[in-house]
Amino acid sequence: PPQQQDLRVSIDKRHRKGKEVTLVTGFVGKEEDLKDLGKEIKTKMGVGGSVKSGELIIQGDLRDDVVDFLINKKYKVKKAGG
Repeated sequence: PPQQQDLRVSIDKRHRKGKEVTLVTGFVGKEEDLKDLGKEIKTKMGVGGSVKSGELIIQGDLRDDVVDFLINKKYKVKKAGG
């Protein structure tokens, strides 16, 4: 359930040719559920992204928007890094 998730949202530039992405880590559950959450976020924000090795990758610096979205969905969220 969302209330038991402890998600971290951060910005990453490493190995991405200088482009910023928003990373959501710490998701516990099925890969399918993470993909569904990713699809919902990407649709809401109008951006691309993917799910790889348990991390949700959203294109661009949308950390604040993603945090607000996840809080509205009743997830326990913290900003990580800078």
